[in-house]
Amino acid sequence: MKTKKWIFILLTLLLAAYWLCVFLIPNKLDRDRNKTLLFPPHQVSAEAVQLYEKLDFIADLHCDALLWSRDLTIKNSTGHVDFPRMQEANLALQAFTIVTKSPAGQNFSKNTGDTFDNITLLNFFQARPISNWFSLFERAVYQSRKLRKLASKYDGKFIVVKSRNDFVNLLTIREKDKQVIGGFLGIEGGHCLEGDIDKLDLLYHEGVRMLGPTHFFDNELGGSAHGITKDGLTDFGKQVIDRMNQLGMVIDLAHASPRMIDDILIRTKNRVLVSHTGVKGTMDNSRNLSDEHILKIAQMGGLIGVAYFKGAVNSASAQGIVEAMKYIKYLAGAACIALGSDYDGNITAPFDVTGLPLLVQEMIIQGFSEEEIKSIMGGNIKRFMLENLR
Repeated sequence: MKTKKWIFILLTLLLAAYWLCVFLIPNKLDRDRNKTLLFPPHQVSAEAVQLYEKLDFIADLHCDALLWSRDLTIKNSTGHVDFPRMQEANLALQAFTIVTKSPAGQNFSKNTGDTFDNITLLNFFQARPISNWFSLFERAVYQSRKLRKLASKYDGKFIVVKSRNDFVNLLTIREKDKQVIGGFLGIEGGHCLEGDIDKLDLLYHEGVRMLGPTHFFDNELGGSAHGITKDGLTDFGKQVIDRMNQLGMVIDLAHASPRMIDDILIRTKNRVLVSHTGVKGTMDNSRNLSDEHILKIAQMGGLIGVAYFKGAVNSASAQGIVEAMKYIKYLAGAACIALGSDYDGNITAPFDVTGLPLLVQEMIIQGFSEEEIKSIMGGNIKRFMLENLR
């Protein structure tokens, strides 16, 4: 009897310790990993405020907020994005991107998928379903459903965009009610398909409309910009690209190796985008786009979302972000430029979503026209969605 008693006590203590970790660790990791340099109220010129208030559609191509346990239906002091702050910033559309695996010690130049996976531990301490602990695919499904559940809690003010009709509906409703916002789902890395092409259709059914073939390491689809091989598309990768074309899914070239980018640009029949990146012209590293790829993507009618963190740009500041945009503009024109923050993506951002007027102010300082600013802040994404969603 004594043995059973001590086993019971031990299990009770372990369970209590686990739930204490669940209560404390995810919030601490969120605070530590998703930092902000400048906090509201932001000092913005009257000219920038006036122009910002004239913007009818603001959009961003990359945010990893679904990775964290934060409730996005309430205004948080942690992280970069939630629904109330989107409304405050008049951000009409946010791409919510799904991360399913992240190797320990990740860096820009060289990673292997064989190292310890940070997301497994995060799922454990978030008390997410046990299926998430062992399956990358189940993690993608979970985060997809999480966005829909959050939307259902938000009193009809959040629309999950899965089709052109959904997007047109969002635009129509916002003509009368700017408090209505929307989001669409993307995925970072086709490793969540686990080598099974049928799982792409299942994720499409879950609402995913954008996918980047690789993330921080090489996978079954091909080489990552940060991987070991730097290879192009594998045979399985070609199958995935072809099926994405058939489904009308958006191909995201962020994190793809240069050879993979070349392979995809040759193979795809649909337009592509790069959801969050920088350019070698202002920050030369394996993460960022070459002039050649900038021009090819622009010529195909694609989009280049400029990220906000140091490494993508030369400084985590409005000035650094706009300098990268300016480089693209003079090389390929402003019609291909978009916001690609990488909010809540384990980065230090210059400001959260409510600081977007600072970007408008900096674009004015660096000589962008009003029409260029309107296009970059969301007009280009609006056009792309109308032309490419089915």
